[in-house]
Amino acid sequence: MTPEALKEATDRFLAGDDFEGETFEGLVLDAADLGGKDLRDCRFKSCKLGETTWKKSRLEDCVFDGCDLTRLAPAGLALRGVEMRASKLMGIDFSRVSTLPLVSFEGCDLRYAAFVTLALRKTSFVRCNIVEANFVDVDLAEAVFTDCVLTGTRFQGCELRGADFSGARDLFLDPQRNKLKNTTVPLETAVLLARSYGLNVLGFGDE
Repeated sequence: MTPEALKEATDRFLAGDDFEGETFEGLVLDAADLGGKDLRDCRFKSCKLGETTWKKSRLEDCVFDGCDLTRLAPAGLALRGVEMRASKLMGIDFSRVSTLPLVSFEGCDLRYAAFVTLALRKTSFVRCNIVEANFVDVDLAEAVFTDCVLTGTRFQGCELRGADFSGARDLFLDPQRNKLKNTTVPLETAVLLARSYGLNVLGFGDE
C-alpha cells in the first residue's frame, strides 16, 4: 500500500463509526481514541494499535492478525466472536470489557495481561505466551489452554471445571483457591501440586 493510500485508509477509519466486511492493513494509530465504532466482519492485519481506547465500541466477527495492541484500553468494548491471531496483547487489562465477551487467542503474546471478574467459558488460548498474567475470579469452565506458556501466571478464585491445559508449561493451580473438577493438566503441573502438599513423587527427582 502506498503512503497516500495508507493515509486515506487511516483517515477514513478514524472518521467513520460503522464498518462491515472491510480489511484494514498497516494502520498506525497508537494511542488513538477509537470509541463509538461498530465493526462487523472486519479484519485488521499488521496494524499498530497500542494504547488505543475503545470505549462503547463493538467488534463482531472481527479478526486481528499480526497486530500490535500493547496496552490497548478495552474498557466498555464489546467483543462478539473476535479472533486474536499472532498479535501482541501485552499489558492489557481485559477486566472492564462488556459483559459475556466472546473472543479467542491463537499465537498471541499476553504477557502481563489481567482478566478479573469475567465470564470466559470455553474460551480458547492456543500457543500463547501468557507470562506473569492474572486470572482472578474468572469463569474459565471448559476453557482451553493448548501449548501455552504460563510462567508466573496466577489463577485465583477461578472456575476451572472441565478446563483443558494440555501441553501447558510452567502452570501451577492451587485447588484451595480455584474450583477444579475434570480439569486436564500436564504431568508437570500434577507433580508441582503434589510437592506443594509435601508429597514426594518417585521418578521425578524426588527420593
